[in-house]
Amino acid sequence: MAMNFDQARQNMVENQVRPWEVLDGRVLEVLGRIRREDFVAPAHRQLAFADLCLPIGHGEVMMKPIVEGRVLQALDLKPADSVLEIGTGSGFLSACLGNLAAHVTSVDIHADFAAAAGQRLQAAGITNVQLATGEAVNGWQPQGTFDAVVITGAVYRIPDRFLGWLKPGGRLFAVRGESPVQQALLLTHEGNGRYHEENLFETDLPYLAHAEPPRRFTF
Repeated sequence: MAMNFDQARQNMVENQVRPWEVLDGRVLEVLGRIRREDFVAPAHRQLAFADLCLPIGHGEVMMKPIVEGRVLQALDLKPADSVLEIGTGSGFLSACLGNLAAHVTSVDIHADFAAAAGQRLQAAGITNVQLATGEAVNGWQPQGTFDAVVITGAVYRIPDRFLGWLKPGGRLFAVRGESPVQQALLLTHEGNGRYHEENLFETDLPYLAHAEPPRRFTF
């Protein structure tokens, strides 16, 4: 029997995302409308709504739907906001961000990720996401600052340059720490270089390139 993707998407929202304390109506509407199944590999299409991290290549994964919901809710995006996404991946979170904010700049170190995400976003009719290829931890530099920054891979520590890309009053989402127990955080820029840090939940994600823990030598 063919899978009813529309029903599966609504079940994902009601039975996974909402019970995980995602109650923002705009976030739930976006997750229920955007075709997540179009942003996964064809081999994983039947698993698009499962409570799993799905592999997307290069050792990277697509976050679980519940984590994506918590990310979007924590950022509390306004329709006029500008967003920087570090790690485009499949492009699904980019699509959600584009539906909640005015403009999204998304950068990924892998050119094939950016190319595939661009095709998926175009097919979904999303035109306010600008894609770039670059290494964000040490090299790539965006134009200007942003109301929100979201890091889609884990970091051992948050690079100072990422904080510098945040406007006063802006919010940065990151997953920080050492696998397998990492902490999802929301940092709010309070001005004058001060940041309020809020612990959200524990999770485990692959590290952003060049943001891994330092190597420890054992004897």
